[in-house]
Amino acid sequence: QVQLVESGGGLVQAGGSLRLSCAASGSIFTLKVMSWYRQAPGKERELVASTTTGGSTNYADSVKGRFTISRDDAKNTVFLQMNSLKPEDTAMYYCYVLNVGNYGMQYWGKGTLVTVSS
Repeated sequence: QVQLVESGGGLVQAGGSLRLSCAASGSIFTLKVMSWYRQAPGKERELVASTTTGGSTNYADSVKGRFTISRDDAKNTVFLQMNSLKPEDTAMYYCYVLNVGNYGMQYWGKGTLVTVSS
């Protein structure tokens, strides 16, 4: 089992910044994929940004140029730096990892709430 603990959410004014962190612990083999998803009220969960052990990154079009995903493999932690926040970024943000040993297992964090006021 892998446990994920997110932190860094909160209330911020439009144009502000927040940095989310997600620390993984437990039976970790290779965290091949580490991602951030978000879900706004009444909407489906969507991918915000993703990073792999190979160093590739992927972003939703809506956050390109404003958000940056990074990871610290020594600490099994993934970060999401969010700049120029907009009210439409308001959502619960969830950490996701794909832990690969002999097979892959997916894990989700419980989420951290980001609220952007106008």
